Amino acid sequence: MKAVVIRRYGAAEVLQYEDVEQPKIEPTQLLVKVRASSVNPIDWKIRQGMLSLITGSKFPKILGFDVAGDVVAVGSGVTRFKAGDAIYGSTSFPGGGYAEFAAVPENVAALKPTNLSYEEAAAVPLAALTALQALRDQGNIQTGQTVLINGASGGVGIFAVQIAKALGAVVTGVSSTKNLDLVKSLGYDRVIDYTQQDFTQDIAQYDIIFDAVGKRSLSQTKKVLKPNGIYITTLPGPEVFLESVLTAFLPGQKAKFLFEKPNVKDLLFLKELIEAGKIRVVIDRTYPLQELAAAHSYSETGRAVGKIAIAVSN
Repeated sequence: MKAVVIRRYGAAEVLQYEDVEQPKIEPTQLLVKVRASSVNPIDWKIRQGMLSLITGSKFPKILGFDVAGDVVAVGSGVTRFKAGDAIYGSTSFPGGGYAEFAAVPENVAALKPTNLSYEEAAAVPLAALTALQALRDQGNIQTGQTVLINGASGGVGIFAVQIAKALGAVVTGVSSTKNLDLVKSLGYDRVIDYTQQDFTQDIAQYDIIFDAVGKRSLSQTKKVLKPNGIYITTLPGPEVFLESVLTAFLPGQKAKFLFEKPNVKDLLFLKELIEAGKIRVVIDRTYPLQELAAAHSYSETGRAVGKIAIAVSN
């Protein structure tokens, strides 16, 4: 099969399109003909070697966590899927989605939303699960609460607002001037243009601040967080890690971070919201698998609006 592999850590040019063997599935896995994948920041952070203590030095590696495609074969222990099913879901760490075929664990896959293309479906799993688990599990979001999302037009932010609205929250989004119209169209009740205003100096206070781009900390947002409010980030630096430890044992404001955990229950929940028209997918650009290096380079600029999709096969 064709796949994009890395044989060392480095810049985007280490991504090489070549022939490799098809994966062999385990009893609890699906062999999926991958129709589409997508780019998430963790993909190029792994490629750069930023997580090498976890990902190790064994090469070659195929990256890419998000997949959408068709089941070709199932392991002997699989009960929920059969050959021919269109699915979306996640590959095991550190990836495998940047290939014509992928081994996908049954417990991190679900039937593809019927109203999405393969490219749209592949844009959902990691980013939307991150948004859902941040707001629902870490933030304990409740109907009527006020939520601020920093990074409102990014890959996670576009899902965060729609999920927060579906769960009954009043949502403020922080974005740049050029993306304000898109942000408003996603359902934000209020938008803040960060080129004109620093949201940490706002007069409003929020129950939850979700920093979907990891640019702030609890100490920087305390003024606009309610006394018992929760600050959540997807990129825990040393300061946030320390704040999370300290606030866990003290009353008042909390700092939390999360690592997304793929699971069937949440994929099915997202599928219901998508098919009900409560979540739409925003794709900035679609690249063919052969041009994955260019897709990574674009993601690294931080200017993508929504997700970057990868078309793998027809």
